[in-house]
Amino acid sequence: MTKPAYTAGLEDVVAAPSGICFIDGEKGVLAYRGYNIHDLAEHATFEEVIYLLWYGRLPKVAELDELTARLAAHRAVPDGVIAMLRAFPRHAVPMDALRTAVSALAFHDPDQGDNSAAANERKAVRLTAQIATLVAALDRIRGGREPLAPRPELSHAANFLYLLNGKEPMDIEARALDIALILHADHEFNASTFAARVTAATLADMYAAMTSAVGTLSGPLHGGANEQVMKMLLEARTVEGAEKFVRDALAAKKKIMGFGHRVYTTEDPRATHLRRMSQEIGERQGDARWFEMSRRVEEIVKEEKKLNANVDFYSASTYHMLGIAVDLFTPVFAVSRISGWTAHALEQYANNRLIRPRADYTGPEHAEYVPIEKR
Repeated sequence: MTKPAYTAGLEDVVAAPSGICFIDGEKGVLAYRGYNIHDLAEHATFEEVIYLLWYGRLPKVAELDELTARLAAHRAVPDGVIAMLRAFPRHAVPMDALRTAVSALAFHDPDQGDNSAAANERKAVRLTAQIATLVAALDRIRGGREPLAPRPELSHAANFLYLLNGKEPMDIEARALDIALILHADHEFNASTFAARVTAATLADMYAAMTSAVGTLSGPLHGGANEQVMKMLLEARTVEGAEKFVRDALAAKKKIMGFGHRVYTTEDPRATHLRRMSQEIGERQGDARWFEMSRRVEEIVKEEKKLNANVDFYSASTYHMLGIAVDLFTPVFAVSRISGWTAHALEQYANNRLIRPRADYTGPEHAEYVPIEKR
């Protein structure tokens, strides 16, 4: 028998056809359904991108209005799940709490047990609407504050910031988060998306697939890099401190988080927009130090290591200025990526084949059994 070829980490292995996301790492291209991420970040809303990912095209006005209304109508989280959040230890890691809460949502879904295409589409709506409410609620509960009721008249991004901070955000803040949600919405077969598709391929339900995705995102090699970036900036405190921090780290041959990418050999196209949003929010709030520190770190790393900033680097300062706690950065990633995860699950269900790769066996051959009394 011919031994299957092995590629470490499945790098560049094509696992399945997909019409959702295209990446050209050498040219720095990211596109959803053929639409370049730069066009979407400049002109679209997150709700439009959700429609695009799920249905394969940009919506007409009436279609967008309908989807926006459906999402707004399903933002409230069932009381039983909120009660469960209250029972979690206050020190619970947010991603762990989110993983458990997403799984628990299944118990309250009226379509639970129905794996039809129509039911799965309705589950995608509920999950995308409710995960933002979950993240905000778990943060408020752990801080001794009461969760707030969603406001259906606000956009998805503005409503999330309201639920989190208890005040309606400025337009530039809501738009900054809206752009961040667009930029994080999908990224082809990354680890969490692939985990969702593997789970869906067994015909497990949508909630099981999304729980797999959230659990995978919690790993430090996938989500969490922007948390480390912000911790660096908070420790450095000033531009001079940031420069010293990064030069000392490079001299000690330590990795600077937020730079380089498994796919992109040029600038991550998402970083382009987050850099601009970090600068604009800082200027609008009258405190540009986080952007200035980030910019100086980027200059040094590019000069010394020839590495480009990735999506995590400027999202750190952007999220911090939006009032988002550092350990919520990865859950906010999930608030966005749920749109892509569900799109991929829907695509997997529609043309399913069980995902079952082979292993490159490296163990002994032809071992002979020895009775236990003779070992």
